[in-house]
Amino acid sequence: MNSEDDETGGYVHRPGTGPGHKSTRDEPEPAGFGTKGWGLVAVLVLCTLVIPGVIYLDPSVFASVGVPYNIALLILPLLPAGVLGLTAVWSMTGATNGTSDED
Repeated sequence: MNSEDDETGGYVHRPGTGPGHKSTRDEPEPAGFGTKGWGLVAVLVLCTLVIPGVIYLDPSVFASVGVPYNIALLILPLLPAGVLGLTAVWSMTGATNGTSDED
């Protein structure tokens, strides 16, 4: 009986052993979200909850500063879309360049 058989003679898989096992000790540990990831999450919450909430609760928010109502309904959805796009590009540049937030 070898190490891959249990008491009944059946096969038992033991992770980290066997002929096809590769050592993962040289791989870096995952760093998590980091600052850029949490920034992206914050902007996503802003764009999906806060701005639509403002449009729903008070769509005339820009009318109080002199912007016509129809223009305000065009601008309010475009602002979070632009911010979300710029934040996504900012967060991905750090991920693709191999830089970390601790540098």
